Amino acid sequence: MQGNEACAEGAILAGCKFFAGYPITPQSEIMRYMAEKLPKLGGVYIQAEDEIAAICSVIGASWAGAKAMTATSGPGFSLMQEALSYAVMTETPLVVVDVQRLGPSTGQATKCGQGDIMQSRWGRHGDQTLVVLAPYSPQEMLELTARAFSIACKLRTPVIVLSDETVAHMREEVYIPEGLEAPEPPRPKPGEAEFFGSREPAGVPPMPRVGDGFNVMVTGSTHDSRGYRKTADPQVHRRLVTRIVAKIESREPELRDIDYYGVESPELLLVAVGSAARSVKEAVRRLLSRGVRAALFRPRTLFPFPASTLSQLAEEAKAVLVVELNLGQLIEEVRKHIKPPCRVEGLNKIGGGEPIAPSEVEKAAARLL
Repeated sequence: MQGNEACAEGAILAGCKFFAGYPITPQSEIMRYMAEKLPKLGGVYIQAEDEIAAICSVIGASWAGAKAMTATSGPGFSLMQEALSYAVMTETPLVVVDVQRLGPSTGQATKCGQGDIMQSRWGRHGDQTLVVLAPYSPQEMLELTARAFSIACKLRTPVIVLSDETVAHMREEVYIPEGLEAPEPPRPKPGEAEFFGSREPAGVPPMPRVGDGFNVMVTGSTHDSRGYRKTADPQVHRRLVTRIVAKIESREPELRDIDYYGVESPELLLVAVGSAARSVKEAVRRLLSRGVRAALFRPRTLFPFPASTLSQLAEEAKAVLVVELNLGQLIEEVRKHIKPPCRVEGLNKIGGGEPIAPSEVEKAAARLL
């Protein structure tokens, strides 16, 4: 199964009933698959006039009670950022798949890149956070897309599946497990009226479906626990935004998902995600066969970043090598959590969709040891 097809199938298995999108390379196969399959399963497919309309439609569908999703690539992802910020503020569960290509701007639209890593974390205005998952195979495209729906519904938050062109277009055998259907978001009981507040500092309030008889007010302005606008009250704003961030950051241990390959106490720790990690894994295998104490640290949950786990693994390492198909983005996150004398270096490559070869990783490793 192709990676993009596996992504769409994972969404369907999770219970996705609404998809809106706008065609863009290299995610178009996701749209085609959803256009063919979703209406047959009682779902709704919309080809919107642009990416802004697509994500705003997804937000509306989520409030109407549907598990909803969109998919795009770099330019479209940029257009979605304001609405994503609105979805964070209104605590709207939804899934956005960003199949990265080579930018900036139109760039090389059919080639692979990993230039959206920092945008996935910091692309929206205001103090906010959300969950970013990073698959590196068609199997993980299916499983992590399904998991994205579960996280979105459980925490009432947008979740980004950050793929790339190589992973999206490769074909591998995919095992389809059972039990992937995502739960419903927490729903209110009759008589409840507080849908945007919690007594817990990192709590997740119940989410009503519009049309179920509740008095629902949804606004991107600062609001109290009932949804009423409070645009001048500092206490209300602090309480709201702090809780929205805390409900994600405080759950990092349960969201944590890491693929670790290599020795337990490496002298060289390699960090990579997506298709770049496939070359790194082969390079680590070769290094291990020569007696080098090496390991690959690949966070499938990219954000919130598993900082404590990385720090512990790097305590005895001489160096950390961050391998990326960009000019250096993930390395900035890694550097924050590595203490001297351990060195942090990057191996970066852009242009033409050329992958990083395992031999290039081996050469970079040799320079660090």
